[in-house]
Amino acid sequence: MAAETVFIVGIGDDGIEGMTAHAVKIVESAHVLLGPDSCSSLLSAGMRERLEIVASLEELVDHIEKSESQNKIVVLASGDPLFYGTARYVCAKLGKERFEVVPHVSSMQLAFARVKESWEDAYLANLSGLTVIDRVIDKIRTVDTAGLFTSERWPPNAVAEALLEQGIQGLQAYICENLGSPDERVTQGSLKEIAKESFSPLNVMILVRPSGLTELPSKTGSRLFGNSDELFLQSRPKRGLLTPAEVRSLALAELSLFSTSIVWDVGAGSGSLAVEAARLAPNGSVFAIEMDVDDHQLIEENAKRFGVDNLRAILGQAPEAWSDLPDPDSIYVGGSGRSVTALVEQAWERLKPGGRLVTSCNSIENLAAVHALLRSRSEDAGYWMVNIARGIEQMDRIRFEAINPNFLMAATKAG
Repeated sequence: MAAETVFIVGIGDDGIEGMTAHAVKIVESAHVLLGPDSCSSLLSAGMRERLEIVASLEELVDHIEKSESQNKIVVLASGDPLFYGTARYVCAKLGKERFEVVPHVSSMQLAFARVKESWEDAYLANLSGLTVIDRVIDKIRTVDTAGLFTSERWPPNAVAEALLEQGIQGLQAYICENLGSPDERVTQGSLKEIAKESFSPLNVMILVRPSGLTELPSKTGSRLFGNSDELFLQSRPKRGLLTPAEVRSLALAELSLFSTSIVWDVGAGSGSLAVEAARLAPNGSVFAIEMDVDDHQLIEENAKRFGVDNLRAILGQAPEAWSDLPDPDSIYVGGSGRSVTALVEQAWERLKPGGRLVTSCNSIENLAAVHALLRSRSEDAGYWMVNIARGIEQMDRIRFEAINPNFLMAATKAG
């Protein structure tokens, strides 16, 4: 005989009154009602008498397995059972086909609704079980919105203090306490203000970055190359457009730099590759060519942050901007415009014999055009398609977030 479907029903801090009629009917018809002790006060007297308290997810699975197959089992879970915790765990242990999930609004969703902020692109994290939150802070530094399930170890005031200690000051904080209950409260304030307050253990912390505000990197990278993207200052409208650390590392390797190399970085953006090239060629000279005024300033600021004094930022449009520069040993051509092929061709003419040219693009059209050009000029041209997915910790799981594919090409000039 097939086992009865097990219902996992979400319940909020407002209890049975906040549930839909469909959800209430399911709970009332249960032969076996399972849930944590915190659910007891949220139920009617009759439901409370039938509630069997389970203290852990392992105990919950054990109860379900031992229940008679003909009994209708209903599991109570806080908020949306699939957003964090109960439903995902038991479905993984006992199989999805055995369960039906009836969600309630999650406390995270309710918190964002209270402060009227979208959470579709927000970074979400659960601080329970964490002894340090440095990785969470580094992620918060790069996003516009974050939602945190705080913990006993990391209440809102401790999180605010940790953010301030890491030099993050401009975020607006909202602490949403006891959501859905009669003593619900939402507190808004700066990190300095939140750091001085104490809050109910049942809370969600939302952090919002005011429009146009950027954060400084946490520290200067200690690596010669391949430093995290977040360590470089970037202009806000273009944030995330710099050469990713993984692609940058491959490009620098293919440039075949030596300590006295003369390097051109054409279309340098905020200068991440130029900065690391300057570190790898400490006795050489690196010229970062960029026509955008704001990015040109960022190149200079990033050079100062990383302590390189052999990098010169050139404001202007190539090829005119490089007319007075010394011929390079190595050239990197970035950018995604239609002019990439023309720039590669013109830069090749200035490249010293025996020098290396490396370029990256993200379109098939540019790949085909630059491939034909390099193939006609070099016998050792190489080509790579770089697909990278970075591991991101989201709540209690890890997911992989793909960066845009890049086509990397490199060639040596004969002579």
